[in-house]
Amino acid sequence: MKKQKRNRRGNHWVPLITVWTFILAIVLGFIARIILSAIYSLAVSFLILAMVILLGIVFDMIGTAAAAADPAPLNAKAARKVDGARRGVYLVQHADQVANFCNDVVGDISGIVSGTLAAIIVMRLITAWPYRQAELYAGIIFTALVAAITVGGKAWGKTLAISHSTEVILLVGKILNRLEKAFFWLAPKKRR
Repeated sequence: MKKQKRNRRGNHWVPLITVWTFILAIVLGFIARIILSAIYSLAVSFLILAMVILLGIVFDMIGTAAAAADPAPLNAKAARKVDGARRGVYLVQHADQVANFCNDVVGDISGIVSGTLAAIIVMRLITAWPYRQAELYAGIIFTALVAAITVGGKAWGKTLAISHSTEVILLVGKILNRLEKAFFWLAPKKRR
């Protein structure tokens, strides 16, 4: 019976996450495009691209840590009322959803947005430095560089997340607690 409830919950999760991915991809792509069209500095454009890549790496690490974490140490910390531990237990209990959201939704969207940003930066570089073969070489080299940094960063993040999963999830739990306190009006009301 419990397994059937979990499967039903999983079935509801798939269409919901599909719709949210579509919405988030549109919003983030639109925001990134507006920001880059308003900013003409190549240095700031590179900084925005680096932030998008870093966002994908960090969320990939969180999703991997949630899937790899053992709930026992987090339960022990929660029993001692360690900040973030209860939230960490929740994340590990819902590891399938956390990993899907962090690794697939945020990770894939950041990959798409970083590819778009890289293309825009390449076009700006070509405009600033008109050379016949510049478009071909700049596009290939810059795309390869963005891909290498993304894949290498995610590989490093996964290694860290697997070897220190409890610490990563505990840190995420602390951050979520701070965010809930800062944005208390957005938090759902607790039942008594």
